[in-house]
Amino acid sequence: MAKLNTLAIRRLKKAGHYGDGGGLYLKVDGAEARSWQFRYKHRSTGRTVWLGLGAERDVTLAEAREKARECRRILADGKDPLAERKAAQTAEKAAEKAMTFAKVAEMFIAAHEAGWRNPKHRQQWRNTLRDYVLPEIGERLASEVTVGEVMKILEPLWREKPETASRVRGRIEAVLDYATARGWRTGDNPARWRGHLANLLPARDKVARVQHHAALPWREIGGFMATLREQKRNPALAAEFAILTAARSGEVRGARWGEIDLGNRTWTIPGDRMKAGREHRIPLSARAIEILQDVKPLRKAADSLVFPGGRARQALSDVALSNAVKAAGGAETTLHGFRSTFRDWCAEATNYPREVCETALAHTNRDKTEAAYFRADLFERRRRLMDEWAEFCSRPAVGAKVVPIRA
Repeated sequence: MAKLNTLAIRRLKKAGHYGDGGGLYLKVDGAEARSWQFRYKHRSTGRTVWLGLGAERDVTLAEAREKARECRRILADGKDPLAERKAAQTAEKAAEKAMTFAKVAEMFIAAHEAGWRNPKHRQQWRNTLRDYVLPEIGERLASEVTVGEVMKILEPLWREKPETASRVRGRIEAVLDYATARGWRTGDNPARWRGHLANLLPARDKVARVQHHAALPWREIGGFMATLREQKRNPALAAEFAILTAARSGEVRGARWGEIDLGNRTWTIPGDRMKAGREHRIPLSARAIEILQDVKPLRKAADSLVFPGGRARQALSDVALSNAVKAAGGAETTLHGFRSTFRDWCAEATNYPREVCETALAHTNRDKTEAAYFRADLFERRRRLMDEWAEFCSRPAVGAKVVPIRA
C-alpha cells in the first residue's frame, strides 16, 4: 500500500499502469494523459474491471486513495462499484428530470424566506410567481427554461407594469441561479439582465418614470405639523413622532418601550426591525419625548408597543397613520415622503455634512470601500440635527402671512 508519492508521480513518463496498492493505479498514456483507476474482479463473471476515478490533474493522490477505499468498502458489502455508480447516476438524472421550475422555486423560497423580515415581501414573492410565471413555465424542467419562454412572460408586462415586470424577471433569475448552484441546470441564465435581456427589452426608466413617494415641500412643514397636532389622537402622535425622528412607518408602528431610553433621550431600533438589518440609534428631541410622555398611559407592560392599535397587542396600521396625515391636509403626501422632506431641509437649510444626514435616515452607504472605513454613527452630531429639525417643525410655515394681534 502507498507505493506512490507526489515526486514519483511527477517523474512517470512511460505509458503503463503504476500501482499504489489496494487496487489503485495511475494510468499513464503520455505526459498529459494521466488518470486514476481502481482495479477489481467482478464477483459474478470473474473478469477484471478498471473503474475510472478521475484525471490526475483534477484528483489528488490523497483523494484517489479515498475513492479507492470507498470502492473496497462497496466490494466488502458484496456489491459492485461500477453498478453502484451507474445506479447513482440514474437516480441523479431522475431527480434532475423531476426538478420543475415550480419545485425549484418552492425550494428557493424555503431556503431564503427566513432572511426576509417583511411578511409582505415573502407574500409578494409567491404571488408574482403564481400570477405571472408558474402558468407559463411552472411544469417546465428548470434545466430547459429558455430565453423565449422568459420573454413570453415579460413582454406583456414590460410596458404596462414595468415595476412588476422588473421584479418578476429578477425572481426568475434568482430561481434559475439556485437551480444551477444545485446542479440541476447548466449554461447561461435566460433571465439575466446585463448583457442579455438588456439587449432585448427597453430600459425600465425609458418605459415609465419612477414614481417617488409624494413629499411635502420643507418650507410648509411648520403649518402641516401645527394642524397634525390638533388631532391629539394616537395615529396622529405616531405620525408626528415618525416625522420628528425621520423614521419609517413600520419602525414607528413596531416601536416598543424596551427600545426607548427616556433618560438619555434615545430610541434604539434592533437590527431585525431595520431595512438594512443593522441596529440604529435615534436621538430624541424634546418634542419627541413629549409625545412619548403623552402615550405613556397606554403602556400595558414593560416592553409593550409604544403606539398600540385598537386591538390588544396589535400595532397601529399603516392606513391609520396615512389617514392622520390626510386629515392634517397632506392628501397628496405619504408618510414615507416626509423622509424626503427632512432630507431636502437638511440639504437646503442646514450645513450638516451629507454623511450626518444620510446616517439620520439609516441609509446604507453604497460605496463598499467608504463603508468599510466609516463605521461611526455620528450620534452627537445627529442629536443637534434632530433638535434643530424639531424646532423648525414647530415654526409657522416659511413665507406664511403673520397677522399682528391688536389690543
